[in-house]
Amino acid sequence: MRLDKYLKVSRIIKRRTVAKEACDGGRVSINGKVAKAGAEVKENDILEIRFGNRVGKYRIVDVREVVRKENAAEMYAVLEEDPMVAAERN
Repeated sequence: MRLDKYLKVSRIIKRRTVAKEACDGGRVSINGKVAKAGAEVKENDILEIRFGNRVGKYRIVDVREVVRKENAAEMYAVLEEDPMVAAERN
């Protein structure tokens, strides 16, 4: 699955256009390498997203095309997250 779509489906980032802009702006990395919006993600990849001066780090647990809002958080595990990032995501 494309990175920008995964970020939207998992609801780490609410809108796909915002996810694409974050990726193309160099603020998202997969396994330590800066990733573009079209990069493929797979289970056990580590995502690091920079929201301004805050950082969120997530491990991909599941990759699904469609998921209910209540189950979206099951698609990733939070490894490290600034409390302000969590508040923005919720």
